[in-house]
Amino acid sequence: MPAAAAAASGTAVASYTDYIPDSVKSFVSDLYRSIRGGDVVGTDKLYEGDFRRLSARVYRDKPWPPAKAVASYCDDDHVFLLLYSELTSRHAHARLPGLTLTHGADSWDTYCSLFTVVLQNVLTMQLPNQWLWDMVDGFVSQFQRFCEYRTKLEDKTEEEISLLKRFDQAWSVYGVFNYLKALVENSMIREILEREEGLEQFTMMNGYEHKQGGSNVLKMLGYYSMIGLLRVHCLIGDYHTGLRCLLPIDIGQQGVYTTVTGSYISTIYYYGFANFMMRRYADVIHQFNKILLYILKYKQYDEKSPQYDFLLKKNEQMYALLAICLSLCPQNNLIAEDVSTELKGKYGTEMEKMLRGDGQAHYDELFSLACPKFIAAWPPVLKEPFTNYNQDVYRLQLKLFLDEVKQQLFLGDIRSFLKVFSVITIGRLAQHMRLDENALRAILLAYTRKTHAVDNYGKITSSADFDFYIDEETIHATESKSSKHHHDYFLTHISKLEEVMGELSEVQLAEPAISPGEEACMFPSYDGAHWHC
Repeated sequence: MPAAAAAASGTAVASYTDYIPDSVKSFVSDLYRSIRGGDVVGTDKLYEGDFRRLSARVYRDKPWPPAKAVASYCDDDHVFLLLYSELTSRHAHARLPGLTLTHGADSWDTYCSLFTVVLQNVLTMQLPNQWLWDMVDGFVSQFQRFCEYRTKLEDKTEEEISLLKRFDQAWSVYGVFNYLKALVENSMIREILEREEGLEQFTMMNGYEHKQGGSNVLKMLGYYSMIGLLRVHCLIGDYHTGLRCLLPIDIGQQGVYTTVTGSYISTIYYYGFANFMMRRYADVIHQFNKILLYILKYKQYDEKSPQYDFLLKKNEQMYALLAICLSLCPQNNLIAEDVSTELKGKYGTEMEKMLRGDGQAHYDELFSLACPKFIAAWPPVLKEPFTNYNQDVYRLQLKLFLDEVKQQLFLGDIRSFLKVFSVITIGRLAQHMRLDENALRAILLAYTRKTHAVDNYGKITSSADFDFYIDEETIHATESKSSKHHHDYFLTHISKLEEVMGELSEVQLAEPAISPGEEACMFPSYDGAHWHC
C-alpha cells in the first residue's frame, strides 16, 4: 500500500475509533477474553445475545468498525481479528443493502485467511456450534449472492465490469469447493463418524472437545462443510454428488446437525430437494414430514430468533415440495395428521388438480416457489454484448422437472384403474383407457420405471403404493401394505399431551376459603362405627 494511502487508512481508523461506543469496546474485550479462556458458554451468550443486540441497536443500518479499529481491545490478536472480521462481514452482507463488489472481494479474502489459519495451525480454542454453522452457512450464502451478481451483466457500468475483471478469482466455484473439501478432509470427520466409538463420543459431546486445550473448530467446520457441499452441489444441479457428500451423516437419526435449528432445517431441505430431483419421492415425504412436525411444534419459540424468517421461508418451500411429491406419488399414509391438515389448507385445491392430471401450471408455480436459487457457477464472459444469464440454470432445472411431470401424466390413470380392478386383462384395460395394447404395455413399463429409483447405497427402492405383475395377458394388482409408523403416531400424541399439560400448568386455580369449623372436618376420625368431624 502506498504511504499516502496507508496514512489515509490510519487516519480513517483513528477517526472511527473515536466513535466506537463503550458498549462495543466492552463487547470486543469480553468476547476476546471468553474465547482465550475457553469459556464456550460465555462466548455463546456474547455471540447470541450481545452481538445481536448491538447489531440491532447500534449497527442496524451501518457496518461494524473494521478490525484495525478494535485491535487495541484484543491485544491485536491475529486469529481473533479474523474471527471478528468474519462475524462483522457476515452481518453486513446479511443486513446492509448496497454493498459493492469490493466488499464481496474483501469478504472472500477474510474467509480465505481464516480458513487457512484453521487448516494450517493447531488451534486450542472452542467456539459455539451456532457460530461455526453460521460461518459455513454465511460462506455459501455469500458465494451464492456473488454468483448472482456477476451473472447480471446488462446493467453493469464500466467500473463494475473493470472490478469483475480485477477480482476474477474471488468466489470462484473451484475455490469454494476446495476450501469446503479441505475442511472435511483435514478434520477427518468422515473417519470419526464411520467408527462407532467415534460417532458415539462425537454425538455425546455435541462435537465439543472434552480434553483440556482441545478445539472443536476444525472438526465442526468439517462437519458443517459436508452440509455446505450438499447445498453448493444442489445450487449447480449436481444432486447425486451432493448426496454422496452427506453420506457420513445419518439423516435417519438425531445427531449433532439437529442441535442447531438452521443446520437441521437446511440439511433436510437440501437433502429432500436433491432426492426430489432424483425421483425418490417416498424418502422426501418421510423426511419432510418429520421436519415439518418439528417446525409446527417449535415455531412459536423461535419468533424472536434471527433465524425465524429463514425458518418460515423453508417451511413454505417444503410444504410446496411435499404437495408436488404427494401428487406424483400419493403416499398420504406417510404423513402425520397435523402436517396433512396444514398441507390441505395451503395447497389442497392445487393438489386435487395435479392428481387429476390438469394442474400443469400448478407444478410450474410450486416448483418455482420451492426450489433453491440456482447459480451459474462458471465465470462470466466479460465481452460485449453483455447479457444476463442468472436464470439459465433455473430454466434448465424447471424444464427437466416439467418433462418428468409430462412423462407421468398417464401414470395417474393406471393407478386409478388398477386400484379398482385387482385382476384385468391387458385388452380390457386398454379399452377402458382408450389406448392400443402396445401403448398400454409401454405405459406399464414406464410406471415400473418411474416408481423405482436407486438410493445412495445402490439399492433399488420403490415408491409405488401398489404392485402388479402380468401373467400371460392378465394383469394382477395388489395394493402395497406399507408398514405403519407407530413411533410417529406415539410421538405426535405425546407432543399433544405435553401441550395440553403445559396449558393446564398455566391455569391458576383459586383455593376455596375454608372456615375453622370446616377445616376440622377435613380430618375426620373413626370410632369403629361412624366417622366424626
